[in-house]
Amino acid sequence: MKLKDNVALVTGSAQGIGKTIALALAREGANVVISDVSLEKAEETAKECAALGVKTLAVKFDVSKPDEVLAAFTKIVGEMGRLDILVNNAGITRDGLLMRMKDDDWDLVININLKGTFLCTKEAVKVMAKNRFGRIVSIASVVGFMGNAGQANYSASKAGIVGLTKTTAREYASRNITVNAVAPGFIQTAMTDVLPEKVKEEMMKGIPLGRLGSVDDVAAAVLFLVSPDAAYITGQTIHVNGGMYM
Repeated sequence: MKLKDNVALVTGSAQGIGKTIALALAREGANVVISDVSLEKAEETAKECAALGVKTLAVKFDVSKPDEVLAAFTKIVGEMGRLDILVNNAGITRDGLLMRMKDDDWDLVININLKGTFLCTKEAVKVMAKNRFGRIVSIASVVGFMGNAGQANYSASKAGIVGLTKTTAREYASRNITVNAVAPGFIQTAMTDVLPEKVKEEMMKGIPLGRLGSVDDVAAAVLFLVSPDAAYITGQTIHVNGGMYM
């Protein structure tokens, strides 16, 4: 129970990687806030976390809208009493080749993935700086380092998260706030499950470990970074990609 009595917010955590992260934190004793644009799904995940014996709260807000972010953080601190951990997980894709990419698709991905991380981090450090303690982890991506055809907007947003992580780490280290990122590679999710076997085989040719990652692999890296074991680690990116990028 390394995180007992800590309060953790995981954005975009009603399902997928975010849900797995939230459950991992709850198993270590953290009281968790589940946020999503779907309150119904967030409440379902909150109930699963509560079954592990921790306090939970489900909130609905759009991470790209400043007013909604401010209202959500005010509610979280008001009801939970504090905020020790922030995991910036909320993100979307709108893929397309650069020449065909619509401006709206560029703006939407940048606003949710990068601006959303900025807005949530900005509100979190206000609370954490007063308490002189905080752990922030943002979910980046291997494509933020390698690039990927058809994902100019997504790659740019994830590369931006890495730069934001390093700068925030420098600015708030004196307040005992560590800021890191986790960059997943190809992770087995509902989206990859429907891919043809030939496509999966081609993907795995570029992965030295010979398999797709699991959501648990990502959650384990996040759990480490927010735990006391990583107290001397800040401004870093942990790559969880099976060796496809070194």
